[in-house]
Amino acid sequence: MEIILADTAGFCFGVNRAVNKVEELLSAGKKVVTLGPLIHNPSYIKSIEARGASIADDVSDVKKDNYLVIRAHGITKQTLDKIKSSGIEFFDATCPFVKKIQNVIDKESSGDNVVLIAGDEQHPEVQGFRSYCKGKSFVFKNSQELEAIFAENPEIKHTPIIFVAQTTFSILEYKKCSDIINNMGLNVKKFDTICDATSKRQKEACNLSLRCDIIIIIGGKISSNTQKLKSVCEKNTRTYLIESAEELSDIDFSGCTTVGVTAGASTPVCIIKEVIKQMSETINNQVESAEAGGQAVADSEMSFEQALEESLKSLNSDQKVVGTVLRVTPTEIQVDIGRKQTGIIPFDEFSADSTVDPAQAVKVGDELNLIIMKTNDADGFITLSKRKYDAQANWDVIAAAKETNEVLEGNVTEILNKGVIVISKGVRVFIPASQATMSRNDKLEDLLAQTVKFKIIDVDNRRRRVVGSINSVLREARKAAKEAFWAQVEIGQKYEGTVVSLTEFGAFVELVPGVQGLCHKSELSWDRIKHPSEVVSVGDKIEVVIKNIDAENKKISLGYKKIEDSPWEVLKRDYPVGSIIDVQIVSLTTFGAFAQIIPHIQGLIHISQIANHRVEKPQNELNIGDTVKVMITGIDFEKKHVSLSIRALLTPEEPEEKADEDEVPEGTAIPIEELLAKAEAEAKDAEE
Repeated sequence: MEIILADTAGFCFGVNRAVNKVEELLSAGKKVVTLGPLIHNPSYIKSIEARGASIADDVSDVKKDNYLVIRAHGITKQTLDKIKSSGIEFFDATCPFVKKIQNVIDKESSGDNVVLIAGDEQHPEVQGFRSYCKGKSFVFKNSQELEAIFAENPEIKHTPIIFVAQTTFSILEYKKCSDIINNMGLNVKKFDTICDATSKRQKEACNLSLRCDIIIIIGGKISSNTQKLKSVCEKNTRTYLIESAEELSDIDFSGCTTVGVTAGASTPVCIIKEVIKQMSETINNQVESAEAGGQAVADSEMSFEQALEESLKSLNSDQKVVGTVLRVTPTEIQVDIGRKQTGIIPFDEFSADSTVDPAQAVKVGDELNLIIMKTNDADGFITLSKRKYDAQANWDVIAAAKETNEVLEGNVTEILNKGVIVISKGVRVFIPASQATMSRNDKLEDLLAQTVKFKIIDVDNRRRRVVGSINSVLREARKAAKEAFWAQVEIGQKYEGTVVSLTEFGAFVELVPGVQGLCHKSELSWDRIKHPSEVVSVGDKIEVVIKNIDAENKKISLGYKKIEDSPWEVLKRDYPVGSIIDVQIVSLTTFGAFAQIIPHIQGLIHISQIANHRVEKPQNELNIGDTVKVMITGIDFEKKHVSLSIRALLTPEEPEEKADEDEVPEGTAIPIEELLAKAEAEAKDAEE
């Protein structure tokens, strides 16, 4: 008799991720609580309960010192919000495929459309989906229920529709439902959300049922996943759904030449092994009974024991063990794995990251998760690999990231001719040069030893090769940053930007990735400059302020010179009225002299304030270029006028004669524009 074990039997990566987390937490001594049964497998649930794990029906049942694990099925949005606000320490082990559907519904649904969900209305996964719906939603188990929904709600035929499916929904039934929607010509957006692992499991089970006399499905009887497998197989052959090996005694294997075995996504490997081993005894007993009764049993090319051993090969390969570090030598780590032989971890089998120094990474007494690579009984040691364990433990997570479009993180450890190598969760990911940077001008060498974010773009499961892309994440980040920027940008906001280019008329500054603004050279400095390079250089990080926004054309004007550096602000701060300062005479007129106080600001020394005696002409007392001491006697910041006086610092003399009619009386306020115009007119008359 031949036993065929399905390649896809057992934990899917989502369940495996949740189970591994619980195992890790229990090993660390945490008080683990799961919100509902972690998986639909009673025997496994009993095993973790015996180790201290417990099940809570509601968040309110979880204590503050518990560590809550959200199972792979996910939960409702309201429950997740309640957990986050409770302050409870938790780990969200929601399957990435389930999380992806939640995100799709959250993004796509609205009060103007309807969400159709193919699945079991009572299943926690589907209940979670509905919690993200912003408008009406309907759930159906098959094509008949879908047709009934349209018949009872004819208005939805004229409403935009979002169509998704539970991850474990029957592929055949999904196709029937999809055909109904397509034939109705509706306005619908379909998302193929059946998990790839579920799809492969159902297809393999269907093919197996066409070849075998009996199909044994191992898994929880309330599990949607195993129920779908049973539904697929029982159309073709005798099919039995069992939860444990004890139930095999009720199955009649007589007359069978081929038995197919598969298991649901919530079935641990240990239970699959137990069932197959128990089948050996059950079938042998039945065969012996048949022979005793005189029934002939045909010889097969392979004995049952051999067939059993062949079926178990995939479950026994690469045995995982836990080793305790005994000693670290210059070339290897010696560990105790609870056997007579000493465990040896060569340094090159410690980590996929070549930058890690094993001698520094571990110490005596540390426990390591390992895989047995080779047993050498003659020499009395076992060769182990931590690198291989890490890679296998995280392979499913890395591979699934391609389907879920998840952003991963890793360290760049090698620079190759055609790209770079990134180590993420112990898995080597190749990033081609074309996918490693935003620009071809960027050097790959600059990425070495950097932590980068990337997405998976190709997975070769057979060769265990993964290809990723860094620049796809950079492009998305740039797009998101641009959208966020334009959504909130306002005049007056300040940004630290990077100078990316210079022109004759100004500097272009990148404010966020993909968004640049122009800082005109007149906005770079309070001084007159010929070229922006006199103030800034490409690559400089400078603080700028938004001066103007053209949202339609996506143009921004920036200012760099600071208001506090304005000459008039400097004057206000450092030279109040009454200050005594040295100034330089820059021009002379009939009514006074103009003197420079600080760069860009001049003040007027009226002719009446040049001396403590009558002055006929300013030229008689002062020359251009002279430095004189004056007092600031008045400042008009609005009109930008400054009055200066030399006389205020001199000892009074005899009273001066009455001023001529043409002479401007002392203290008369004359606009500086008028004084300048008069000075220019006098200069012109002199030339003529």
